Amino acid sequence: MKKSILGLAVVSAIPMFSSMQVLAADDAAESIEKIQVTGSRIKRTDMETSSPVTLIGADDIQAMGASSIDSVLQKMTAAGGAMTNPAVNNGSGGNARVDLRGLGAQRTLVLVNGRRMINSGTGAASTVDLNTIPVSMIKQVEVLKDGASAVYGTDAVAGVVNIILKDDFEGLEMNLGGKLADQGDADETTFDLTMGSSFDRGNVVIGLQYTDRGDASQADRDFSDCPIEEDYENRSFYCGGSSYTPFGHVLVGDDVNLQGQADGGWHDYTAEGDAYNFSSASYLYTPMRRLNLTGVGHFEITDETRLTSEFTYSKRWSSQQMAPQPVWFNVDYNTETMGDSLLAHGVNNGDDIAYRRRMTDVGPRGYEQVVDTVRAVIGLDGAFDNGWGWDTSVVFGRNDSVDRATNLLNMGSIQDSIAEGNFNPLSQADWSASNLAQYNYTENNSGGSQLLVISAGLNGEVMELPAGYVGFAAGIERREEKAWYVPDSLTSQGLANDPRVEPTGGRFDVNEAYVEFAIPLVADTAFADNIDLSAAVRAFDYSTFGSDETWKLGLTWRVNDELMLRGVRSTAFRAPTVDELYSGKSPSFEQIDIDGVDDQAEVTVGGNEALTPEEAQTLTAGLVYAPEWLDGFSMTVDYFDIEIENAIASVNNQYIAEQCYNNPSNADTQLCQSANVEFNAGRLSFNNQLQNIGSEQTKGYDVNLTYKFDAAGLAWNTAVDVTILDEYIVDSGNGEIDYQGIITSGSGGYAKVKTNFTVKASSDNWDMQYQLRLIDGMDSYACLASTSKCLVPSVGTVSYHDISGTYMINDVVSLSAGVNNLFDKQPPYYTGNNDSNTDPYTYDVLGRRYFASFNVKF
Repeated sequence: MKKSILGLAVVSAIPMFSSMQVLAADDAAESIEKIQVTGSRIKRTDMETSSPVTLIGADDIQAMGASSIDSVLQKMTAAGGAMTNPAVNNGSGGNARVDLRGLGAQRTLVLVNGRRMINSGTGAASTVDLNTIPVSMIKQVEVLKDGASAVYGTDAVAGVVNIILKDDFEGLEMNLGGKLADQGDADETTFDLTMGSSFDRGNVVIGLQYTDRGDASQADRDFSDCPIEEDYENRSFYCGGSSYTPFGHVLVGDDVNLQGQADGGWHDYTAEGDAYNFSSASYLYTPMRRLNLTGVGHFEITDETRLTSEFTYSKRWSSQQMAPQPVWFNVDYNTETMGDSLLAHGVNNGDDIAYRRRMTDVGPRGYEQVVDTVRAVIGLDGAFDNGWGWDTSVVFGRNDSVDRATNLLNMGSIQDSIAEGNFNPLSQADWSASNLAQYNYTENNSGGSQLLVISAGLNGEVMELPAGYVGFAAGIERREEKAWYVPDSLTSQGLANDPRVEPTGGRFDVNEAYVEFAIPLVADTAFADNIDLSAAVRAFDYSTFGSDETWKLGLTWRVNDELMLRGVRSTAFRAPTVDELYSGKSPSFEQIDIDGVDDQAEVTVGGNEALTPEEAQTLTAGLVYAPEWLDGFSMTVDYFDIEIENAIASVNNQYIAEQCYNNPSNADTQLCQSANVEFNAGRLSFNNQLQNIGSEQTKGYDVNLTYKFDAAGLAWNTAVDVTILDEYIVDSGNGEIDYQGIITSGSGGYAKVKTNFTVKASSDNWDMQYQLRLIDGMDSYACLASTSKCLVPSVGTVSYHDISGTYMINDVVSLSAGVNNLFDKQPPYYTGNNDSNTDPYTYDVLGRRYFASFNVKF
């Protein structure tokens, strides 16, 4: 197929990765070898497809000082929503996720070398933990920003991240790197070693990477050192916190609200003076140690047959720290066993007391995870005499996890002791650390998941048409998945303070078959250099819900050497995971903002065996323009429209609280009947298990401008990447909500505009790079109903500036260094925030951070 200047711009790239755009296209132009591009199983001689694909190279990863690929992917303008990262302390489990289009990490498919990666994390994991991917072994990352279920199957709704590992490396490369925040915390050390060798009929690459990441505390930043509360009447702020306080907090009916004192006395509770500052003991940035071992090899058995193999193993030790455990229970006031300290405050013998306490007596809660993930691939591929290619492979993956929670109290035993008269909850002495030692326990949970994929495929050219050859690919796959979670015995029996957590266990299998065609329709005419049609269909049969199929149609119209139009229409699906189907019920404490109740609600979450697959329709349409009159310039513009029906999700917790607690008239609605909202001693509790709740639709535009030129003796590469979110409408079955321009308390942010700008200058032995990221201002979801009680109902545009550079000392040794968040931009506060008085899913919480690395390559 003819190449032109347009070929340099076909693959869209985001600014910080734009160097790969030209390199990949140049490589394709210089080689006649057929390659397989993410989004298609048909091998071609160029990178030109109907779908937009972003390429991220190893050099781009190095320029950002990244030790994990999540920190790179999460900065893409197409990423958004709740992307788990080291700044997420509460509930992250040490995981790292990518979330394209803000549609949820579960709707972004992650591949390694074009094959599925095993889900990883704690419990019955349902998404890929990017910590399992060794950065040092990454050759490049291909990000398909389009639905691809017809090509890859389930999960490829918002897009596909395909991580290509080094498979042809020769020699030895060693890197030693470090990072340090401006405050002197969150230090990180990374060491990696890559060795590769080629022989007559193959190549073997072995990699080792070890990362040790330190922590930062919320107490060590001015913006997060205490939970900010708002005084609406006086239009002021104060340092607040939780009503679960040291020395105890007693409520009796609506009239008695008492705070305990160290000397055993009581006074009237006030939020301004008595609320517990839980930020003082919580991590702002979570520590982790990680070991990655990788092996990739191929061997030419014959001239026509090749054996390929991959092996990855990762072990992660991660931890989080939160404020001491809050405990609560109801007890009848008995002056004989509890004393008469409450009588003077209007409490009568026999009254029902709601007792709360923050267990500073035993120290903060620690959460620790040890996660082992292994993935092995063995495959054969080759070619027949007619030129058709074939391949077959077996993928096996397994994830095993153990997670621990320390400094917990067996409240079942304490309440038994209270009933027996052996423990006085109103006595500070009985809550002493020495007395509590007999009730202290460590929660131990285990879980895991397993994946087996067996596949075989054919690809080649079926026939010749006037415009060229028809390419095709076809294949079959069988996939088996299972997952499990075994909670601690005390937790599973409900003997801890929290409600009981049920175990998880289940499996499913699926048989699939697919076929794909690339059909040249027109070539070398007055109105088109060529027009190609792509088509794919995939049929599947799941053991859990039955059979169905998805399809894809794409068109590329190369008008001339400067302009190409492209578009894809497809259907996609996402089958419910084992965790979504069979996860046992468990409590989760989620942020809400409702007058007169605690800011944390006790929410029951869990799976639902009645779930059915999500179904989606996707559309992308755009153009690529590379004018001959401006050499080195290219532009891509793509429109995306993803509509999901039968969406699997839980309802927004704030929405449930508003609809079902604040509005009693909604009590008979399906939403409120299912939620079963209860109010007890200031805390809301309700059910929010997974459901096929309605629909989600997102629309917008991706724009990329790239300009390469030479000036002042340097090679320059500049690029701008913009994602414009036109709408993101979620219908939870009780009304639509448009999240465009909205920031939430637990689902991240959905900025209308996100922009990345990069300038890179290169010489013979050094290069420098400047990056600017802009996140448009957003309105707080908590203030949508009314801003009258929101002192900060929105956040403004936030900008981050990063600089980096590399200097080649000689052909063997190089040094790299840089500064992220150069101007120490602090994350914004907003009413109804998530944690640390901001949103750690969206904003940088560390501030200015330095990094440097030393590279040796033989």
